[in-house]
Parts: sequence; structure tokens; C-alpha cells
Amino acid sequence: MMEALAYPMPETDDAIRPLPTLYEFFSPGGLLAQSPLPYEDRPGQLAMAKAVEQALDERRHLIVEAGTGTGKTLAYLLPALRTGQRVIVSTGTKALQDQLFFRDIPFLESLLGPLRVCYMKGRANYLCRHKLFALRDQPILSGLEEIDQYRQIADWEKTTETGDRAELDDLPEVSALWQKLDARAEACLGSTCPDYQRCFITEMRRKALESDLIIVNHHLFFADIAVRQEAAGAPDAGILPEAAAVIFDEAHELEEVASNYFGISVSNVRFEELARDTETLLRGKEGAESVAAATQQVRDRARIFFSFLPFEGEGRVPFLGRDEFLETSGDIYNGVGTALKVLDAEIGKVKGVDEAIGLRKRVARLRTEFEFLLESNSPNMVFWLERRSSTSSMRSSSITHMQATPINVAELVREQIFEAIPTVVLTSATLTVSGKFEHMRHRLGLDDARELVIPSHFRYEEQALLYLPPRMPDPRDAGYVDAAARCIERILRITHGRAFCLFTSYSQMRTLYERLMPVLDYPILLHGTKPRRALLEEFRSTPNAVLFGTSSFWQGVDVQGEALSCVIIDRLPFAVPSDPVVQARMKAIEENGGKPFFDYQVPEAVITLKQGFGRLIRSLEDRGVLVLLDPRIQRQRYGKVFLDSLPPYRVTQTITDVEDFFAPAEPAE
Repeated sequence: MMEALAYPMPETDDAIRPLPTLYEFFSPGGLLAQSPLPYEDRPGQLAMAKAVEQALDERRHLIVEAGTGTGKTLAYLLPALRTGQRVIVSTGTKALQDQLFFRDIPFLESLLGPLRVCYMKGRANYLCRHKLFALRDQPILSGLEEIDQYRQIADWEKTTETGDRAELDDLPEVSALWQKLDARAEACLGSTCPDYQRCFITEMRRKALESDLIIVNHHLFFADIAVRQEAAGAPDAGILPEAAAVIFDEAHELEEVASNYFGISVSNVRFEELARDTETLLRGKEGAESVAAATQQVRDRARIFFSFLPFEGEGRVPFLGRDEFLETSGDIYNGVGTALKVLDAEIGKVKGVDEAIGLRKRVARLRTEFEFLLESNSPNMVFWLERRSSTSSMRSSSITHMQATPINVAELVREQIFEAIPTVVLTSATLTVSGKFEHMRHRLGLDDARELVIPSHFRYEEQALLYLPPRMPDPRDAGYVDAAARCIERILRITHGRAFCLFTSYSQMRTLYERLMPVLDYPILLHGTKPRRALLEEFRSTPNAVLFGTSSFWQGVDVQGEALSCVIIDRLPFAVPSDPVVQARMKAIEENGGKPFFDYQVPEAVITLKQGFGRLIRSLEDRGVLVLLDPRIQRQRYGKVFLDSLPPYRVTQTITDVEDFFAPAEPAE
């Protein structure tokens, strides 16, 4: 589970000034207009701010689709601050979190004076001083690289105020040493820790209680709910303090995140990590003579178990026939449970070691979740398996997960959020389908809420052209790849690169990349060859670049100006129907009398397509061409739902319109 830490705000002796009204701040001639930033009168921004303030005042829920360019962050931040009560803002990505805390809040403080705001990230981002000191006294480091990293971290610990690993520029993104030193809750001693008062997590809790606004992300928010559920009402179990309201930005991601945290996952790596941490923390302690033998038994039994799972290759498959699996492999399953019991007993023999308490909790939790995944018959859970290549330093060559995911999270979200919190605001640029919130409300269990749609103030008819190439084959046909390659090549020559090519599958991206790489004269960047942030920086700084990307580039990416003048999407982004979670949700809809394709797959694909196309027009000065290589948007009945849900782009099937769009403007006489 993730917990969090707050960045300390700068201390100031200045008194906090009374906050302006919404009109005083947003209106022409108001504080925002007088700021150093270029001012645009955005009636939609003020309308959204008023709706948020009314929802907060009346303790009502609100759902708002705010078109790109609305300025929605200021539209909810000021009303939240004006309540005088604690409000949590949860974002879908760390990038938006960073924008809020490091750009938007300082901007507001420049106009309003000091604000009580804190920023919270997952516990794994922060250093545990107790672990650092324990490793110093009993070093168990692997090679010169870890020794060098340890010295770097030990020096940094003496000066850091946050303990945030983001301050360590030279620490590799995947560091085996950091996993031994981070502040994850699994090994936390809590108030019994000798370093409790100096702990970065302790300081986070103090700061959060002193703050009016707490900025988190969806993963952290739902991790907090999961921790509270697991603790069954124990005091101080949660991470976040109570709040009068929660504002979810990028709320279109809530169902997926909630599904992860209300589900269960056990992997072969969890057994390896438990064994490793137990050996590290208890080596040489009194009573630990048999611990090493017990951890090795856990490793061996788990490896045998995972090798017997009915799954070959990589990917995601339903975990069918669990009862039959237990009948044929029950001894192997029981062997894992027995090994965990033995390990628990051996840890219990160790005397005078506080860490033993946390280790026994980890053993108990792993055993409970392991048994649930094999024995539970919960009707609202889909059980499935996933295997993928490992990038860790573990001995396993692949990571295999057993998963249980809720088929429908609506009731869980309703109970844990909408019924528990007085005011919840959901906002995003992509929440409606054909102008209605019905799909999102149904999936999240949001029964009673005000609705508001704020159209973008961008001039889409002038700024963007949607090109739907004629005579494209169906994406499932054999000739599609050849036709797509020809079309992409021609368009990129017209746009002189400067494009995102977004794909619904990694294999399709690779195929078209390899087909076009030899024939294009523009720099082509490929998703997966570098970290996403590095690829985006290279794209921004490289003239005429083309980026081939998959799902993570469909949203949360902001490239303004001519560097991005075209977005090409290969096909309508329907979820893979063979995915076990998608399968289970479609089956549940059908059993309840619905139409899975129209009630689930189409709305989900509409929201994803809106996100992908939303990468292009990010300011009033941006202009460019959108291209969809999937003819089904015009040939199939459901295509109208997509077209009705998109902004009012000018649409064409004529390639000369694309050429004319990029033709140099003739000088005025």
C-alpha cells in the first residue's frame, strides 16, 4: 500500500490575507487579469468556479466536464481555499500533481499571499531513516554500484528536508538498493520506531493536519481507503486526515484505479521480497537460527506453485478452473501455506527485534490474500493471471500475478466515497458521451449530483481539421497495415513530421514503425526506447520529430505550439474483448439485460478517443490536423456516437484539404 509525505511549505511571518470573491478574482479587471500572465476572459472558468463553490457550500456532489483550455485547476482551487475547511485534491497523474503544487499554487500565492497547502506522494518515494541506519550497522549490499548508491543516499539524508528520492538526480529509476530503504508501510514500526520523531512520514502527518489543501493522486487516495478497510476502524490507520470535500481531477480514470485498489494481487516476486527482507532484517539476531531455512522453503514452494499455474507465454488470461486446479495441484498449494506458517513461527522465535512484528503481519496478509485468490467464490470478482518479463534484479525471469478484480466498483465507490464524503467534485475534459454523463455516473455509482458541461473556448472549427481517409480497409483486414503505412507516410510528408502517431497496441506500433522508418526523413521516436519524460523532451526539442506511442501517450501529455501539428490514431480504441476484466464486465452487463458493446465498450472507447485527440489543441494559438485511420467511424452505426462526442472539428475526407491547411498563407496585398 502507498502512503504519503508532504513537502514543507516555506515559513512566513506574513498574515494570510482574506481571499477575494470569485468575481473579484476571475472577472475582467480582477486579480487574475492584473497578474503577469496573459489574461483571457473565460466565462466558462467563472461558471465552473461558481458551481464548485455552490457544491461546497451546499454539501452536494458535482460532476463537471470542462473542455480543454477552460482553466479548470484555478476554477476549483480558489473555491476550495475559500471554504476555510480542509479539502483534498486528487489527480490522475503525478504530472498534474506537480503542476498544481509547483506552478499553480505558487502563482496563487503571488496573488493571494501564503497558503497552507501540502503535497503528498506514495511512501515508496521516501527514505526510511531507520532502514538506512540499520543497513549502515549491518551492511548487506550487492556490488560496487549499491555501495556507491548507499554512500550517496547516506550523505543526502543529512541535508534533505523531504526525504523524497526525486531529489536524487543520479539514482537510477530502477534501484534495488532503494527498495531496501524506502518507507513503505509493510515494514514500518510506527510509533515504536526509535526514529519516529525524525521520520519523514511523521512530519507528513503533522503537515497534513495543518493544511487547508492537500494535493494527492488517485492511487494514493484509494490506497488510503484500502488501508482503512484493512485496519477495520483502528485509530490512525489512514494516511489522509478527514476533509470536508474531495475534488477528483482527471476523474475519467477513477474506475480503473478503484478496480486496482479494491482488488487483490499476489505475485511470485512478493514471495521473493518477503524472504529477502526477512533475511536482511533478522540475520544474526537471537532466535533467528532457523529463519534462513524457512525463507528458502517459502521461495522453493512458491516457485513450484507458480510454475504449475495453467498459463503459458505472456499476457493476461482468465484463471479458469480454479477448483480443478486445486484438485490436481492441491498438495502444491498447501505446501505454500505450510511454508508461510513455518516462517511465521520462526519469526515469532526472534527476540527483541521490533521488525519481527511487521514481518509477521506481512506473512499473515500474504497468506490471507493467497488463499482468497484460490478459494473465494465472490460473485463480484473476476480471477485472472498475468505474466510479463521482469525488469528487476530478482532471480525470476518473469513476473506472474494472480489477480482478483471487482467486476463492478459502483457500489464500493458509492459507499466509500459518495456516501462518506459531504462534497465530491468530479472533473475532466472527457467525462461525457454524446454530451451526457450517464455512462460515468453508472460506472462510479454516482446517483445524486449536479451536472455541468463547460465547452472549450478554443475555436475548433478554425484550429483543427479531422481527416478521415476514404477507402481505408477495416483494421481487422489483411490489407490494413499496407494502407495505413501509405496514408501515414503521405500525411507526415505534408505536415513535415511534427506528429504523434498513437496506436492501440504495441505490436501494431512496432510493425508500422519498422515499415516507415526506412522511408521517412524525419526523426522518429519510439515508445519504450527511453522513459516517457525523456521522449517528450526530445520530441519538443527536435525539429520535425515524429513520436510513435501507445496508451501512456494518449493522455496527460501537453505539447504546445508547432512542434505538435498532427495526431494520427490507428483505430478506434476499443478495449481488447479477450481481456479477462473486460470479458467479465461485458458478461455481467449482458446478464443484467444490457448490451455490452453499446453500454460499455463504445462509451469507454469514446472517452479514450477524446483523450487521444485532446493532445493536439492545447492553446488558442495551436492548430493542426487529426487523422483517424479507422473507417468504422463512418461505416458503422455506432460511429455517430463517436462523432457526436468529439469537439466541433471541421471534417474532411479529401487529402487536398489537409495540404491546404498547411499551405503558407498568402501575404495580404
